[in-house]
Amino acid sequence: MSSPLLLPQIAPQIGPVLEALSIIGTALFAASGALAAARLQQTLVTFAFFALVTGVGGGTLRDLLIGAPVFWVEDPIPAIACVVAALLVWLTPRDWWSDRALDWLDAVGLAAFAVFGAAKALSFGISPFVAAIMGVVTGCMGGIIRDLLAGEPSILLRPEIYVTAAALASGLFVTLAAMGVPVPLASVVAALAGFALRAIAIARGLALPSYRGV
Repeated sequence: MSSPLLLPQIAPQIGPVLEALSIIGTALFAASGALAAARLQQTLVTFAFFALVTGVGGGTLRDLLIGAPVFWVEDPIPAIACVVAALLVWLTPRDWWSDRALDWLDAVGLAAFAVFGAAKALSFGISPFVAAIMGVVTGCMGGIIRDLLAGEPSILLRPEIYVTAAALASGLFVTLAAMGVPVPLASVVAALAGFALRAIAIARGLALPSYRGV
């Protein structure tokens, strides 16, 4: 018996808007990975590797968890987008990229990927609550892998709001879809909400209160 507290089962179609969010998320996460390699003054091969694992890391884990074919193995376009993003960063002068460029690219990718991840999980019959979690996994894991490879403090350990922004995007999408809002509209609204929260966190250093137990 289903609980009345659970959202109804939803199975959105992965249409053009969601596909666009997936490609945007992949390319921008890949660019953030390439920028991390640029900070370390690495070779083009390392740029491409950082871009690839950052761009597809979260989606790969999501697909493995929900039993879906790994998206970039089934379709080479995401991997190609990662390599192209790495090449573009490699060819552009360093002073074109501000010190916060990585954060802003990551913010857009985070919101886009969180929504797409939740939608894809729903389309594979995953329950709405777990699908929202899959959105968070999709949005956050690429950045975590990037930071580990670059030897930087993980984004999870920084005080600024990050996972919460991904949770807002994925949770809002699932809720709107359950309420019958058209999937393209729900996708855009949820992605913009997640990006707005992350943008405020970047601009103003907004953070959740930390644990202060004795």
